Amino acid sequence: MSKAEAYIHLVLALHYLGKPIEEETLKNVLNAIGVEVDEALIKVLVDAVKNVNLEELISQAAVPMVAAPAAAAPAEEKPAEEEKKEEEEEKKEEEAVAGLADLFGF
Repeated sequence: MSKAEAYIHLVLALHYLGKPIEEETLKNVLNAIGVEVDEALIKVLVDAVKNVNLEELISQAAVPMVAAPAAAAPAEEKPAEEEKKEEEEEKKEEEAVAGLADLFGF
C-alpha cells in the first residue's frame, strides 16, 4: 500500500468517525500512530476532498459490492456436496453391514 493510499484510508476512517478532514487532524493521527507525516501530501489530499461529498462517493463505490454475496453461493453448495458424500458413505456402510449379515445368516 502506498503512502497516498494509507492517507486516503485515514481520511475515510475520520469521515466514518465524524471527525473533520483537516490538515491538523490528519497530522495528529499520523503522529499518534507513529507514521511519518508528509505535509505536502496531506495538504493536497485535504484540498482534494474539501468539496467532495464523501458519503455519496462511498455509496456509489459500494454498489458493485452488492454483487459480492453471489460469489459466496458456491461455498454454500459445498455442504450439500459433503452431505451427499456422507449419504453415499452411510449407504456403503449399510450395504457392508447387510453383506456381513447375509454372510453370517443374521
